[in-house]
Amino acid sequence: MALFIHGGAVLCLLCLAVSQGVCAESQLQVKFGDTALEVKNGERLFMEYCFDKVPFKPYARQVLSPSGVNVARDQVADHIHHHGLMYALGAEGVSFWEETPKSGKQVHKSFASVRQTNEHRLTGASFTEQLYWNGPGGKGLLQEVRQIDAYCGADLAASLLTWRTTLSPAEGRPETKLTGAHYYGLGIRFLASMDKIGEFFTADGKANGQAVRGDEYLSRATWCAYAAEAEGKPVTVAMFDHPGNTRKVFWFTMSTPFAYLSAALNLHREPLTIKAGQPLALCYGVAIWDGKVKAEEIEKLYRRWLELGKGR
Repeated sequence: MALFIHGGAVLCLLCLAVSQGVCAESQLQVKFGDTALEVKNGERLFMEYCFDKVPFKPYARQVLSPSGVNVARDQVADHIHHHGLMYALGAEGVSFWEETPKSGKQVHKSFASVRQTNEHRLTGASFTEQLYWNGPGGKGLLQEVRQIDAYCGADLAASLLTWRTTLSPAEGRPETKLTGAHYYGLGIRFLASMDKIGEFFTADGKANGQAVRGDEYLSRATWCAYAAEAEGKPVTVAMFDHPGNTRKVFWFTMSTPFAYLSAALNLHREPLTIKAGQPLALCYGVAIWDGKVKAEEIEKLYRRWLELGKGR
């Protein structure tokens, strides 16, 4: 059921959230402010998303576990371009990850709709957003459509996000070449309390993949997880790769000197060119549990997540 229209187009960040015992009695809502919106389950915050008055890119400033533990850190002194859960690449040699005078900017254009959903024993709310990726001087390089769906269900044990993004060359461009460092992609900077002490592991049972530099690794697997303590409370955060993605994920992980996880595209070795009329569609998941969970539980949610995405 559509709730309102604010203009725009379609890319999809799918968010599934749950607070057991609360979700069954309340309806998820998207509440808009002047520069940010909140996805809430009753009075409990699931995600805060900043879309306007941001220097370089819209992003999720907070993403919370079912009990309300935020795991994302924003704009820290050592890397001011790290903003919670964010998505950025390079295009035609312009970095949309970094934030310097030579960097590109993701500009919020509009929202399309807000609607309520009821599927797979889950209730939820969603919104869609259109963004322009402009290089220095405002030159258009890419256009993106982003949709965020928030769901909850009494039988879920985690907050779950699915990020579907569609990238196309900017209007009038026949093609745009994607480039970037080994960590460019959908990334999350974890809280300072989660630095150094956590443990990465993948669906293949590996703690680390190929060493890149220092404590930085790249791994290939269907999912990658990080277990640590957030302000003294144990949490587990996992990212999922979708089998339908054109470019398979390379999980970038590091825990020292700070903890970071991103779904990278290996663009530092294999640049990717997007042609007009042939957009790049990618889909990733993010799940947050209270406590340290076993690989079997992560795999179970990953399989359910795949079922939720069918038909989209």
